[in-house]
Amino acid sequence: MVEFAGWSMPVQYKDSHINSHMHTRQHCSIFDVSHMLQTKVYGRDGVKFIESLIVGDIVELKDNQGTLSLFTNAKGGIMDDLIVTKTDQGYLYVVSNAGCADKDSAHMQARLQEFKAAGHDVDLEFMEESLIALQGPSMAQVLQKGVGDDLRKLTFMTSVLTPVFGIQGCRVTRCGYTGEDGVEISVPSGDVVSLTEKLLADTEVKLAGLGARDSLRLEAGLCLYGNDIDETTTPVEASLVWTIGKRRRQARDFPGADIIVPQIKAKTQRKRVGLISTGPPVRQHTPILSSDGRVIGEVTSGCPSPCLKQNVAMGYVEAGFSKVGTSIQVEVRKKVVPAVVSKMPFVPTKYYMGQ
Repeated sequence: MVEFAGWSMPVQYKDSHINSHMHTRQHCSIFDVSHMLQTKVYGRDGVKFIESLIVGDIVELKDNQGTLSLFTNAKGGIMDDLIVTKTDQGYLYVVSNAGCADKDSAHMQARLQEFKAAGHDVDLEFMEESLIALQGPSMAQVLQKGVGDDLRKLTFMTSVLTPVFGIQGCRVTRCGYTGEDGVEISVPSGDVVSLTEKLLADTEVKLAGLGARDSLRLEAGLCLYGNDIDETTTPVEASLVWTIGKRRRQARDFPGADIIVPQIKAKTQRKRVGLISTGPPVRQHTPILSSDGRVIGEVTSGCPSPCLKQNVAMGYVEAGFSKVGTSIQVEVRKKVVPAVVSKMPFVPTKYYMGQ
C-alpha cells in the first residue's frame, strides 16, 4: 500500500506487477478508482457552465455519450483531464482526477458562484459513490451476467444507469485507462465490496493495483496528470488537440483559447512524443538528447513494457525531433542509450466501437 493523492492505495495484490498487467491484457482485472472525483452538474445552463471551463464540445454529445476533455487556465495550461458524459437523466456526469480533486472542486465552485450571480440555472453535486474499473477482453462476458441490457449496445464512451448483479443505482460507462475494452462502474459505496466480490467470483477476474495501472496506461499512450500534462503544458504541446471541439476552436470561448488556438496552426516549440529504447529502463526526468548529445527534452513517464519486452516512455522534445522514426538518445544513470521516437499507442487499443 502507498499514499496516492491523499488515499492509501494498493501498488499490487499477491500477483506480481507483470502477471497482473498481462492478466488485464488477456482476461480482465478490477481497479479500485474510488479516489477519483465524481461530480453531477444540474440545471438548464449546466452545459454552458461546463463549457466555460473546458475545451470540449458538450452541446454536440448525444444522450449518454461522453468525451475526454481538459480544464484549461487563462494561460492555456492544462489544469486537469476529465470525462464529461451528457446523461439522459438531465445532468452531466463528470469524472476527474483524485490528485486534482481539491483544485477541481474549488475551480468549479468558484465558477458556479459567478454563474449563479449572473442569473444562470446550474448546480453541482460532489458524489459520494465508489468507482471501480473492470478492464480487459473478457469484461463483457463477465459483466453481461449481471446486467439486463445487452452490452453490445453500449459502445466506447457511452453510459447507462442500470442495476449490476442486483445492486441498484449503478452507472456503467464503457471507458477506461488501460487501452482494453472496459467499463467504469459508479456504485453506492455501501455496495462496492459486495459488487467487487460478485465480480471476483468469476475466474476471469482478478484485482490489480497502481503498478499495473501505470504500465497499462503507458502502453496505451495515455497521459498521467502531474507527469505528462500539467499547468505548464498546453493541449497542443501535449498532442491533445483532438480534445478541442471544432466549434470551440472557431468561437475561442474556452479558457486560454487565445493562446491555444493559434498554436494549432503555428506549431509549438515542443511536443509530447512516444519513445522506445533498449538497455536500462527510462524513468521520469530522464534527459532526452539529440544524436550529437545536446539536451532536447525530458521523459515524463517510462517503464519496461511487459507486452513488447522493450522500454517505452513518453516525454517532451523540441518540435524538430518529434517525427516518428527520429533517432535520439536518452541518458540513464549517466550512460547514453539509443532510442527512437515511436507512434503511440505502443500496444494497439481495443476499445469497443460496436459490432
